[in-house]
Amino acid sequence: MNAALSKTRNDLPEETRRAVIDVLNERLSDAIDVGLRAKQAHWNVKGPNFVSLHSLFDEIAEDFREFADDLAERAVQLGGVARGTLQAVSQNSRLKSYPLDLIRGCDHLQALAASLAVFGKSARAAIESADRLGDADTADLFTQVSRATDKLLWKLEAHEVDE
Repeated sequence: MNAALSKTRNDLPEETRRAVIDVLNERLSDAIDVGLRAKQAHWNVKGPNFVSLHSLFDEIAEDFREFADDLAERAVQLGGVARGTLQAVSQNSRLKSYPLDLIRGCDHLQALAASLAVFGKSARAAIESADRLGDADTADLFTQVSRATDKLLWKLEAHEVDE
């Protein structure tokens, strides 16, 4: 986006900030999307592992809400605008649609794990982008998000063994 940046005393060059803001907003859309997918699973899961999956899906939704908040705030810190509306997320998320007819725990596990794997890969690519652009702080933020996403993916995959 070529929107005007807000004034800031942040010493990163404007060109760097613009490029990083774009990366942040791309991942923001994906993070909001994953969080909503986790809520979809949380609300609709049924089966023998209901209690543990219901809780795990809610944990994922909450963690992704926090990721989205951190990514959005970083974009604004750099003088940008966080693009986190439903319309922006719908237009910009790079994730394939989440099936709305899933009920069984194993189906939600597979669909949500696939979403987290895609998000984790894009978070790692964002680490490299931010690093290449010279923004170590944003690279560090994406490293934290990537590490936490991998842990959540591990928790989902650990449940798949029982399904």
